[in-house]
Amino acid sequence: MPRRTATMLASTLILIALLCAGVLIRVPYSEMSPGPTVNTLGDARGEPVLHISGRKTYPTSGNLNMTTVRVTGADYDMNIVEAVYGWLAHDSVIVPHDTLYPDGKTEEESTQENAEEFSQSQESAKVAALEELKIPVTSRVVVSTVVKDSAAEGALHAGDVIKAVDGTAVRRPEDVAKLVTKHEPGEDVVFTVIPAKTAAAAEKAGKEPKGSRDVTLTTRKAPEDPSNPSEDRAIVGIQAGTDHTFPFEIDIKLADVGGPSAGLMFSLGIIDKLTPGNLTGGEFVAGTGTIDDDGKVGPIGGINMKLVGARDAGARYFLTPDDNCTAAASDTPSGLTLVKVKTLDDAKKSLEKIQAGDTAGLPACSTG
Repeated sequence: MPRRTATMLASTLILIALLCAGVLIRVPYSEMSPGPTVNTLGDARGEPVLHISGRKTYPTSGNLNMTTVRVTGADYDMNIVEAVYGWLAHDSVIVPHDTLYPDGKTEEESTQENAEEFSQSQESAKVAALEELKIPVTSRVVVSTVVKDSAAEGALHAGDVIKAVDGTAVRRPEDVAKLVTKHEPGEDVVFTVIPAKTAAAAEKAGKEPKGSRDVTLTTRKAPEDPSNPSEDRAIVGIQAGTDHTFPFEIDIKLADVGGPSAGLMFSLGIIDKLTPGNLTGGEFVAGTGTIDDDGKVGPIGGINMKLVGARDAGARYFLTPDDNCTAAASDTPSGLTLVKVKTLDDAKKSLEKIQAGDTAGLPACSTG
């Protein structure tokens, strides 16, 4: 066999062996890539993303697209070939597996957490939008969850409305923890609550729930915190949350999406549908950002992948959380203008500028 042929054959065999080894060898990395974008003003799978009934709505035009990131699953083991290909590709990012799935979360646990965050983001999006429009929303502090084998098990139930702790009225979920932790473990704490069934019946009838009762619980010592092992913190074993009653129905329908990052765009879509005219002026605007009940916009993960997805979908403007601005500005796809937002009101005012063609006055992201 000629030397040149033998050399080529040996090189080919070595390459095949390396490829086989690369496929078989697993590495602790995951891939992030641009996911689909969805217009919150439009339809998804044949039905409106935002459906509002019981209140006058107005026609909309243009796009207010929420953006997503596609990631490999928690239980997927990436091989070396896939990792190298991902590192070389411009429109994807390879990150350590623990970055996306800390504490060894399984696929099921991650999916459940994302679903819960998505549900909470929808609730906060509704509240923030109506507050921005000065439409009253009734809010109540409730028992969200009861820990198994805790002091509260059997005495308090999910959905119970918490009116007061030790006679002090509570207005936010964090008030409950503050009042409980004033006690030492082993001391009694009194919850004034309206049972969940009573509250649900009153809500169905459109009335304010009444008929509170006192529940006395004996606090226990919280599990030891490694960062502060000397702390003896009192707990009763509940997670407090907020339940809202809206003056009309707002239904957000979007399947196969998780996490909290669509909150801002849902709020803007609701505002656009509830007000005359078009917030975007017919322009294609995309964006991202968490939102709380007070309309504060928070940072998200995978910002650069979302920028690419928005650009590929046709967006011209991208509403960017202030805390993501530096990273976004360092690698902005051509043709996409970043608009910095800190609050829902910021975003709304920027959209009004876009509608009016006053784009020179938009708050911009910078790398410094």
